Amino acid sequence: MTNDHQKQEIIDLPEIHVPPSNEEKTFSLLIYILSFFTAIIGPLIIWLLKRNESEFIDYHGKEYFNLVISFFVYEIIAALSVIILIGAILVPLVSITFIVFIILGAVKSYQGEYYRFPFIFRIIK
Repeated sequence: MTNDHQKQEIIDLPEIHVPPSNEEKTFSLLIYILSFFTAIIGPLIIWLLKRNESEFIDYHGKEYFNLVISFFVYEIIAALSVIILIGAILVPLVSITFIVFIILGAVKSYQGEYYRFPFIFRIIK
């Protein structure tokens, strides 16, 4: 039997993160910058080598790969929509948005922020 007078409040407190070091900021920045030269292998190597050493690098590695997976799905949908002619607009729009998000992620990571991209699937947690 529950007592209606005793209600528990759940308070959602923000996570407390240790400010990242300059080295952590640099490696997280490299995850995004290397994606322009090697979309998967460069960021994957940095993330796999440094994720156990730094919560910050692990966070940005996961965000980057969630971003890549999400935009891969978006590009497939946009490419399939070429059949109904809207894809001719969607494919370049999705590509430009992906590049803008990579640049935004690079800037935010170098500023030491735990930035969450909008509109992406959180597959890697």
